[in-house]
Amino acid sequence: MARHDMSDLSDASDRSDPPSPRLWGASRSDRAGIRAVIFDLDGVIYRGRRLLPHAVETVEWARNRGLAVRFLTNNSTITRADYSRHLGAFGIPTPPEHFMTSAYATALYLKSRGNAGDRVLVVGEGGLRDEIAAMGFEVLTAPPVDGVRYVAVGMDRAFCYDMLCAAMHAILDGAEFIASNRDATYPVENGLVPGGGTIVAAIETAVGFSPALIGKPTTRMLDLLLSEIGCAPEQALIVGDRLDTDIKLGRDAGVRAALVLTGISSAEEAQAAPEDMRPDWVLETLAELPPLLGAG
Repeated sequence: MARHDMSDLSDASDRSDPPSPRLWGASRSDRAGIRAVIFDLDGVIYRGRRLLPHAVETVEWARNRGLAVRFLTNNSTITRADYSRHLGAFGIPTPPEHFMTSAYATALYLKSRGNAGDRVLVVGEGGLRDEIAAMGFEVLTAPPVDGVRYVAVGMDRAFCYDMLCAAMHAILDGAEFIASNRDATYPVENGLVPGGGTIVAAIETAVGFSPALIGKPTTRMLDLLLSEIGCAPEQALIVGDRLDTDIKLGRDAGVRAALVLTGISSAEEAQAAPEDMRPDWVLETLAELPPLLGAG
């Protein structure tokens, strides 16, 4: 894929013409044949309880265009049904089955490996607990942890030393160590807070080895979504705000990737990123997505 000269990039606020996506690793012709747009949520559609500009109209435009629209998130704190209600309240009605979350993907992973009734110690919040329980597993959320076969970890704002000890002992006794995601930070309205990856790192330090990773940038969730849509990787576009998860996932999976600058990663970081984390396009906001895909 040919690289375009990036030395003439300028800030969108300095332009008087309509918004236009910046071409970094792909030509405009590479947008041809895109049938599906897969949006990250935190930092792309909203930040905390604040809806981000142009999200509603951009999703509506994509749907009216006949594109398959799905949502893909590493956030494991709530269920797909919760996300459906959350986006509906923002004016983006979406059925639960159009979300792929690291919590649901973790539950599917467990289902493929274990049996109903197996004990799972969940270091996480309601989304991870409920998705795993819905698959028929016995969910534990506190010591004692006798007979635990799996330890599933995600963001947990009530994480404490006792739970760290419980997770460590269960894993060292033979339970499989599973991380729903390794996001170091999480975007909220006024900045960043520690993400689920910090909790994974604490447990990893205690046990001395790394977990099986379910969420981005591994391709597990995206593979499931593309299979459900019936879409080849080259026919999909992922829109995300993190170079190390969203964009790397796109590059690894052969999916076009657009970085939107409303979340974690900056244009400067994208320009300096290694090859496997460089986006095809950089968007100031979601308002630039319709022009990219040929609105007009």
